[in-house]
Amino acid sequence: MSPSEYQKICEHAARVGGRVLRDMLGKVGVREKGRADLVTDADFAAQQAIREIVLGACPDHAFLGEESDGQPGTERSVVTGSADSSGFRWIVDPLDGTTNFVHGVPLFASSVALAHGNDVICGTVYNPILEEFFSAARGQGAFLNGRPIRTSSVADLTEALVSVSFPTMTNSDSPDLLAFLKLVPESQAIRRTGSTAINLAYIAAGRFDLMICYGSNAWDVAAGVILVQEAGGVISDPGGAPFNLDKGATLASATKILHDKAVQLINGRHSALRAATGNGAKRE
Repeated sequence: MSPSEYQKICEHAARVGGRVLRDMLGKVGVREKGRADLVTDADFAAQQAIREIVLGACPDHAFLGEESDGQPGTERSVVTGSADSSGFRWIVDPLDGTTNFVHGVPLFASSVALAHGNDVICGTVYNPILEEFFSAARGQGAFLNGRPIRTSSVADLTEALVSVSFPTMTNSDSPDLLAFLKLVPESQAIRRTGSTAINLAYIAAGRFDLMICYGSNAWDVAAGVILVQEAGGVISDPGGAPFNLDKGATLASATKILHDKAVQLINGRHSALRAATGNGAKRE
């Protein structure tokens, strides 16, 4: 199949998964996978629906989903098709932003991507409440509800709207928090949506300019990574090294210049911008 053909499967699966989430919103029980790490029946139902679609179309592909097969206490699962001989794997977060979902905050999404090794072929992030459908395929560009999107042209941290993703349990020495503390005084403002997939989609759409996440997994970022890349943005790990899908730690930026400045700042190789530009008071 071509990337565009895979993309159609990806888009269909994400739409079905998103409809499951919308239909189950406010109607499901909640339990904890770990302290403050929530999961609902909607996570499992959406993942099952997505898996049936992608493996039904591509039975020789592997499947990596965030959730287990629905049995409490079981590990996150890797479910393969009949052979997994192709080297392709579908990478799925059926409900990215579960805590938002539980509290009725309309910032959650179904995230579906197809990768070959470390290379993401296509990806879709679908927020079924806001009806925002972000999709991209390698070499085909990135789209929001069928319209092309591009990252912003922001090149300076002082003009950047930055998003951060904290781990479920954030300690005082968590690298995400330390990066956040460095970015607060240097950026225009900071946002936290509660969904890594949405953070990346918003970078692609030019809404955010920079995103950092140290503790992500492949299913958190796979679809968002290709959205950013196809929209013209830059992806690396937080240290500036090439992005590794299986390690997941991600720094996404609208422009290469902004990316380089962020890498220098969060890794302690950057003089504070206030020293050069002044330190005028700023309020949101």
